[in-house]
Amino acid sequence: MKSIRHFIEYCLARILLLLVDTLPFGISCLVARGAANLWWVFDHRRRKVARDNILRAGIETDPKRALALARGANHHMALVIVESLRSRKILTRDRFRDHLEIKIKPDVLAALENPDQGLIVASGHFGNWEVAAHFLSRYKPVAGITRRMNNPLMEKLVQSRKSAHRFRPIPKRDRNSARFLEVLENKEILALLFDQHATTHGMIIDFFGYPAATFKTVAMLHLVTRAPLCFGSCKRVGPLKFEISTSHLIECPPSGNKNEDIRSILNQLTQYLEASIRQAPDQYIWGHRRWRD
Repeated sequence: MKSIRHFIEYCLARILLLLVDTLPFGISCLVARGAANLWWVFDHRRRKVARDNILRAGIETDPKRALALARGANHHMALVIVESLRSRKILTRDRFRDHLEIKIKPDVLAALENPDQGLIVASGHFGNWEVAAHFLSRYKPVAGITRRMNNPLMEKLVQSRKSAHRFRPIPKRDRNSARFLEVLENKEILALLFDQHATTHGMIIDFFGYPAATFKTVAMLHLVTRAPLCFGSCKRVGPLKFEISTSHLIECPPSGNKNEDIRSILNQLTQYLEASIRQAPDQYIWGHRRWRD
């Protein structure tokens, strides 16, 4: 029974990909928004989580406006999928400047262009992180955490679509505990999203003024390897147009107190993420349970 369901899911995904690849971009976006609206109707739990998160963050104070913003963020996620599938066609060497406004700090650019230097890029579920990874792969290979899909047919399809990028997926759960270190030893880019709930493995860091369990991986890797670290974001500024920006390299000389060093780095990264979200709150994925108290 499971194999039949997986096959049906795979066939539907192939049909959707065909539509996205062949239809004009505007119509593809309409199809994606229609699918998002259908999801919005049926997923009551996620809808409530998104509204409550927006209210708690103080982005909106009125529940109706917060719900409208949550719906806009739901449409944003649908657009992320369409844009990501189109990215390999628009981010070619002769066309990418028509679609991207690049605001990379000079010290980060120097690290990107140094073939003997790895780089850690930290971000959150804001904007289109897939487009950002595709662009960064122009400099050197990019590796990032991915969660394997339950449907093996879908997993194979998704990975085949990433093959045009110099992107290497790293399984979220893997026995190889040194897999992140290997990326940096290979002088590649390690891209990590740090804004999901970290359960008991994280450090409590304020996110929009409320404590949230935050993954320590980014900070620990920087402290252990001394690989340069920055925050990056990719904000949509128009149809198939994006602004890719970074912070300066984050400086954190060892103080002798590892936990305080980790806290300092995570606080800096969180502040950068909050500032990005405030610029375009409808481009953040509010539907995951960031706070669990």
